[in-house]
Amino acid sequence: MTGEMIDVKMLVAVDDSDCSKRMLAHLVSHEGWCDGGHEWTVFHGVPPLPHRAAALADPPSVEGYYASDAERVLRPVRNFLRRHGIQPIFLHKVCTPEREIARLANSGRFHLVVMGSHGRGALGAAVLGSVAQKVLASTKTPVLIVR
Repeated sequence: MTGEMIDVKMLVAVDDSDCSKRMLAHLVSHEGWCDGGHEWTVFHGVPPLPHRAAALADPPSVEGYYASDAERVLRPVRNFLRRHGIQPIFLHKVCTPEREIARLANSGRFHLVVMGSHGRGALGAAVLGSVAQKVLASTKTPVLIVR
């Protein structure tokens, strides 16, 4: 073994939670992940508005809401990663986040999915569901979950 690290294409799923912030801090604290050879794609899934709420607003207002939500989440991530010398690709989509993360992971473009876990425990996951659990169950791509 040469000790060389192969370039990794990472799908980094974020939201505006403290879990995402801890996950990003963990990644940048490990020198190997910040090497210029790795490709980072940062993804934020914007949950759709309930149908009735969206129906009451005009389409430009709904689209503006979605764009504003994505920018609110991605702007601090963009600033944080750039301070650490990482120039990722940023994606966002109005979707069910766990489904879109799994779809992207299964596209074959990525070697690794990285995401934070809220760590609610078994009861919380059973009642509330867990994005991380659903992604794990829906993809063959390795998933790194940071608590």
